[in-house]
Amino acid sequence: MATQVTATAQQRGSAFLRTAITVQTLTIFLQAVSAGLLLTSSYGEVLHSAGARVMYGASMLYLLAAVLAWKPGGGSPRPVRHATGFLVLASVQVVLGIAHVPSLHLPLGVLMFGLSVLALARR
Repeated sequence: MATQVTATAQQRGSAFLRTAITVQTLTIFLQAVSAGLLLTSSYGEVLHSAGARVMYGASMLYLLAAVLAWKPGGGSPRPVRHATGFLVLASVQVVLGIAHVPSLHLPLGVLMFGLSVLALARR
């Protein structure tokens, strides 16, 4: 019975982790769309700024989901390390965006999208 409860908790944690990575990937993609709007419309800056907050929140959700998926089952802490690294990248991305350093901000965004898609494919 205890093993069944543990297996169910692991399945829920894994599903939550997959959902968090999906949300993160979508928010990063929407940031690319809003970056295009930033260059072509008057409301693009507002959307990109709001999207940055949502993307950062999605990165925090990813870390929370990784911790919750790891703790109950005592599995590998690798997803927690990946999520922590991603939150660090998201923090750097926000700082570079606020500082208006597009030469680093844009490539980092592309890297983050690629890493997020890779994390999603591995789940």
